[in-house]
Amino acid sequence: MSNGSATSADVAVIGGGPAGIAGAVTAAESERDVVLIDDNAKPGGQIWRRSIENQNSQHAAFWFERLAKSRVRVVSGSRVIHAERGELQVETDDSISRLRFEKLILATGARELFLPFPGWTLPNVVGSGGLQALVKSGLDVAKKRVVVAGTGPLLLAVAAYLCAHGAEVVCICEQAPMSTLTNFAGTMLRFPAKISEAVKLRLASRKTSYLTNAWPVAAIGGERLESVRISDNGRLREIPCDYLACGFHLVPNTELAQLLGCQLSDEFVATDDYQQTSMGKVYCAGEPTGIGGMELSILEGRIAGHAATNKKDEASRLFTERARYRKLALAMEKTFRLRHELKELASEDTLVCRCEDVTLGRVRKHTSWKAAKLHTRCGMGPCQGRVCGAAARFLFGWNVAASRPPVFPARCSSLAEVSSQVHGGSQ
Repeated sequence: MSNGSATSADVAVIGGGPAGIAGAVTAAESERDVVLIDDNAKPGGQIWRRSIENQNSQHAAFWFERLAKSRVRVVSGSRVIHAERGELQVETDDSISRLRFEKLILATGARELFLPFPGWTLPNVVGSGGLQALVKSGLDVAKKRVVVAGTGPLLLAVAAYLCAHGAEVVCICEQAPMSTLTNFAGTMLRFPAKISEAVKLRLASRKTSYLTNAWPVAAIGGERLESVRISDNGRLREIPCDYLACGFHLVPNTELAQLLGCQLSDEFVATDDYQQTSMGKVYCAGEPTGIGGMELSILEGRIAGHAATNKKDEASRLFTERARYRKLALAMEKTFRLRHELKELASEDTLVCRCEDVTLGRVRKHTSWKAAKLHTRCGMGPCQGRVCGAAARFLFGWNVAASRPPVFPARCSSLAEVSSQVHGGSQ
């Protein structure tokens, strides 16, 4: 895909995580011409970053091997900056090209939800998955003191990973109370493999305290993080640390789906039984349709791959297993629902929009996301509201579901070329 060129594919897949790889491989096995586009250097997404340790992952190794043996054309290091029916504009580091498609599978994944609290913008206060990704990319955390906080099973996985790389994980702060975790454990009995995985992760971080009904109240430090103040079952205490890794759920990446006109249900892309969106030839799989974990993402990717290649019988055979994992996803959603106290952490002078330096006090004066943007520039910085928009939804209940091109920041030359194509300029 070279500068200004136009290529085509029977099926285009956007996103190289578990759902995207499963969808692309499944579609290619039906003898279709398939292109997989991803913005990372290699396929794998955030969960399967292609590093040495992932080769020992049964799921990752299995799907990487199938992808390598398939006819899928992988286009890495590329971003879709504009989309319309039947065509995508794709930007790489030094070029822009057009990709025409018959069917499209969106597997754009999710990003971490960040909640504002005093000190959350200090250096070394990072997302839990973000810190894990940094370590996978070479960050040395040996002998560094880390507090992992937030909610959900990801906290255990991150803590275990950091311990394996020499970090001193001081404690895990889970905001859910023990009572709801106990009820969730009963649901997990129907998923023995998940129980085994959880036990292994806890053993890997067995020296780490696991606190329930606990969350960060403030990050403390001068030029960088020095300690974190937590609420531990109603008691405030301060813990010295080098890193604070926070993970308060995930936010689906639905911008591209919205740009294509796909309907949303709540904040997720609405799909039918075959993962087909309201746009007919566009399918969606994985976290944009609902946060459900790796196994559910793979199943949805496979169903989308079959359906996009008119193999509905094969797709329907996966419905029962998908329904099983969706029940687990619903149980997780109920168990790890964010508590109201987290809405009260930020003070009036706490930044909500760190791109434009907009405080909670300034945002609170308005009654909608649109009004806040117009009057304060909240959500109008480089991240285009991907961080503060999700926080505003949680804090105020605002509807922030809106997208406009470019989906991601792009070069002016690329935007000019897209504009000329869209408005009938030179081809």
